[in-house]
Formats: sequence, C-alpha cells, structure tokens
Amino acid sequence: MQELPKVCVIGAGSSGITVCKSLQDKGIPYDCYEKGSDVGGNWRYKNDNGLSNIYKSLHINTHRDRMEYRDYPMPDWYADYPNHEPIQKYFMDYVDHFGLRKHIKFKNGVAKIEPQDDGTYLVTSEKGEKIFYDAVIVANGHHWSPRWPEPDFPGKFNGKIIHSHDYVDPEHPIQLTGKRVVVLGMGNSAMDISVELSRPGVAKKVFLSSRRGAWVIPNYLFGKPLDKQTELLPPGTPFWLKQFLFGTMLKIGVGKMEDFGLPKPDHKPGEAHPTISQDILVRLGRGDIKYKPVIQEYNGNKVKFADGSEEEIDAIIYCTGYNVKFPFFKPEFISAPDNHLPLFHRTFKPDLNNLFFVGLYQPLGAIMPLAEFQGKWLAEYLTGNYSLPTAPEMQKQIQDYEKKMKKRYVSSARHTMQVDYEDFLYYMQKELKAGKKRASKSLQTLPVPSKAKYKHSGKQNSSNGKSEPRKKSALAKV
Repeated sequence: MQELPKVCVIGAGSSGITVCKSLQDKGIPYDCYEKGSDVGGNWRYKNDNGLSNIYKSLHINTHRDRMEYRDYPMPDWYADYPNHEPIQKYFMDYVDHFGLRKHIKFKNGVAKIEPQDDGTYLVTSEKGEKIFYDAVIVANGHHWSPRWPEPDFPGKFNGKIIHSHDYVDPEHPIQLTGKRVVVLGMGNSAMDISVELSRPGVAKKVFLSSRRGAWVIPNYLFGKPLDKQTELLPPGTPFWLKQFLFGTMLKIGVGKMEDFGLPKPDHKPGEAHPTISQDILVRLGRGDIKYKPVIQEYNGNKVKFADGSEEEIDAIIYCTGYNVKFPFFKPEFISAPDNHLPLFHRTFKPDLNNLFFVGLYQPLGAIMPLAEFQGKWLAEYLTGNYSLPTAPEMQKQIQDYEKKMKKRYVSSARHTMQVDYEDFLYYMQKELKAGKKRASKSLQTLPVPSKAKYKHSGKQNSSNGKSEPRKKSALAKV
C-alpha cells in the first residue's frame, strides 16, 4: 500500500477547515496553520490574527441554505441572513463535531514556504518550526490586504481616512457619530456602512461616492429570498437567458437605479459582481444618504467631486476592495499581479502537481459549499482516485474561461476571480467524474509521493539563525 503524502493547509477560516475535514476523511496526514487563536477567519469578530476584521453589524448576504456545508447543515432556526455571531459559532461547532482541532496549529501562521529540488516544500512557521511537506493547500483568504485607490486623489485632506477593512462601528476605529462622512465604493461593504451611518443619531451627513453605477439587488424580492430563487435555473443555463430573466425581475421588482439618485449602470445586470442591499435604496430615496460621483480632489476640509460640487467632510471610508497576496511565497514563485492568478477550476496550477488553492474566487453566491467540494476533490486527487488532464489541456480550459469572463464582466481587479455558483460547482463535479475515469484506466499511482516524513526538519536557532535538526523520533509526527 502506498503511503499518502503529508499536507500543509494554510488558514483555518471557512475554506481551510472544510479542507481539513476532507483530508481527515481520507486518512491523509496534514497540519493546518492558523495565525489566530480560533477558527473562522473573516467571520470571527475581533479576530486576534491581525488580519481579519469585520464590522459589528455584519450579516451574511447569501441565504444560510446556500452558505452551509453540505456535510453539516446550519440549524433550521437560524435566520435567513444571520449576523456574524451564529455564523462563527457554526464554524466552531463544525470543527468540534468532526474533531479537527487536534491538527490545527493555532496562533502559529506560516512565515515562509520554500520549494525543494525533490518536489517537497519546507514550511517555516511563525514560531520558528521548520517542517517538510509533500503538498501545500493555500486557504489564506483574499479579504485581508486592503486595496487603496491608485493613484490616490490629488490634494491634501485634513480629516480622517480609513479603509472599510478597519471599520468596526460608528465609534471605532474613528469617531463618526455627528460627522460628515464620504463612503467611497459601490460594493456590499459600502452599502452596509452607508446604511449604518445614515441611521438617526449617527452621522450628521452621509455621501455615497463611486466611479461607476451598479445594480443594487435586494435580499428579498416578491416576499422571497432572491438568491434562493436562482436555484430554479439548472446549471449550464445560457448566460443571455439568465441575464434576461434577472434583468426583468429587477426592472419589475426594484426599478431604475436613477430613480433613487444613483447613476445609470454602464453595464447590464450580471456583468459585474452583484451589490446586495435591502436598505440602501430606501435610505437614498429618503435623503438619508446622498449620492456623489467619484472624488476629484481634496482641499483641506473640503472634498471636490467629479460633478464640480464641494462638501465639507470630516471622514472618508474607502470601500475599494482587496489585493490577493501570498506573503509566505517569494513573488517570483507565486504571485497575483492585479489579482490575477490563472488556475484550473480555480484550484490547480497546471505546472505544479502539489500546490493547490481553495476559496480563491468571487462567487455569485457563498464560498463555503464550493470550498467544501474543492476539499473533497483534492482528497480524491491526493489518494490517487482522480487524475488531472494534461497541462496543455488545463491551460486551454483556463484561457477559454478567462476569455469568456473578460467578455462578460466589466474590466476590474475584482472580476479576475469571478465564478457563477451553480455553474462552477456543476463543472467541478463534472471534471471530478471525468478524472476518476482517467484514474481508473491508469495504475492509480499517487500523483504526489510521500517523501516529506523521511526528511529532517527543525526549529530556528535564535542565537545563530541556523536550523537545528530534530531528533529522528520526532520527524514523522503529524
């Protein structure tokens, strides 16, 4: 019987923990490294990992049934769109139910990963451990490195500027109660923060500013959760048909964006990542929030907008997205310039058979069930039950998909990782089935051989910076 490879999983957020579960189900030895003291990633409020941060009022914008892991349904008494507290508890319960904690190294992130000549990876943890692994699964998330406007707006602003990543509530990290605030952006965070600040007794004035318009999608339409209604369309439904049906629903159920003071979107529904908010249009209609075009320049306490208007402003919140980064890799090995990293089904890098990515996409829906399937898929691959297509075949599929997405979506770093929930899951399932057939026709040798457990690893010696070899009895610990 062939020995299974030893795997390093980076991150114990919603993607990392479900990968751990799949590896454990197949008996694949692994360690999971997590910078924080508990699981949950971005859904852990006041996470002590120094990277994740969510605002106090955050709720999911995908229905709980579409967010839950298929192996562990959410309690049916959960609200349709609960806030972060029950979601975090759900992740903690998931880990405890399947006994995953024993393999998670808490408060110990990955500092460095060095590819070795024999195909293994030397992983250095933040605590100085040096351990060899046969494969690495990256699940470090992509909502932790704030993206700022580039270039920044000209002039000097005398007020406070923060990124939405740092926003917690109207009092933290800066005082916004009674202030005049500009929220820059048209994504979900911008909608949520604008609505919260516009409540009576909070901000004095709230301006929503953006470069372009967007289609605002409500959580509920015709009395039903809107994203649940999309399940009625079978996977593979032509985009033009989905666009027509969705556009018609918005036209009838919501109306024109211009009627609420927003600019007319320069794209059709479905050609940009959706902006979801049940409340923003009402707040705009009431005048609690006023829309402004993009900032043109700063002038002390004043902000000039592209329409020539000026407003005295106390604070600005940039809701301008995130950069995709892998600080543990050298950039020449793995990087994502402008958030672009070509991957086969957003999972496999064609030229590397033992480095994988999970949760690295922007779905029209929730990440969790997709990451869960990726974990199961990788477990089948690592146990020899699935075989990949050839590298040229994978490259062609990647190129065809990216060409299709570029044709459909507005040009933006946000859309380099866009996937449609149902279609993405369907085609992953289809590929897994095809790969199992390929594997059954071969000798079913493991694509990633077990080498790491026989190699020396050590802990960093702080006195001279050299690695001290461990005793042989500790080499095979997993």
